[in-house]
Amino acid sequence: MTQHNRILIAGTDPELTAAASRALEEKHYEVMVIHNMRGPVDPVLGFHPDLMIIDSAFAGSDPHGYLQAFWEKTHNPVLVISSNPDVSNKVLWLEKGADDYLIKPFDMRELNARVLAILRRCMLHSSLANADIPVTLEYPELSINLSSYTVRYHGEKLSMPPKEIELLYFLAASPGQVFTRDQILHHIWGYEYAGDTRTVDVHIKRLRRKFPSPNTWSIETVWGVGYKFQIAHPDGG
Repeated sequence: MTQHNRILIAGTDPELTAAASRALEEKHYEVMVIHNMRGPVDPVLGFHPDLMIIDSAFAGSDPHGYLQAFWEKTHNPVLVISSNPDVSNKVLWLEKGADDYLIKPFDMRELNARVLAILRRCMLHSSLANADIPVTLEYPELSINLSSYTVRYHGEKLSMPPKEIELLYFLAASPGQVFTRDQILHHIWGYEYAGDTRTVDVHIKRLRRKFPSPNTWSIETVWGVGYKFQIAHPDGG
């Protein structure tokens, strides 16, 4: 599975990026390293990475903006590396849509394990085309396509980070079913974040703001449990 996957490393530390590049190449990944931002994701367009590893210090004062530009072009996952061990910083990156967060210094074996786990989850998403669950979910007012990572509301395409799209799809694929925060974390982020269930609440709030007053469906809070995607009944019940 790891053969020929392409990984972009965006970092400011030449020694670290060189070590990470060597470790990943030993696992047969194709690796591209950039140390400076040359405009909005210019270096990645021809490389077509399957995953991006970005140092939180990269791209100057607006790393989140660079991340957003990357997502809009590729829809691919991101692993953030940072020397900041503060949980609030980790949660911020996850809330912005990062797939994982790794604290420096780290063992290259852990880096390889994190990369492999992220790519495995991506393969599970791409296999939906051959599964019973459709790649595109259609509801009145709403269309979610997990293949192209696009969401349309009243026919208009919305700009959404991948994690928000995956969360919306996950809930909408099972209307009426209640999911706990831990279940959502496990499915969308792939492993447990001790004490980080608030990232689910933040993503839900952002989703609700992007869909003002839908008439035929809603994302409902089930107090003390979690969330569900609810289809409205004609009688309003």
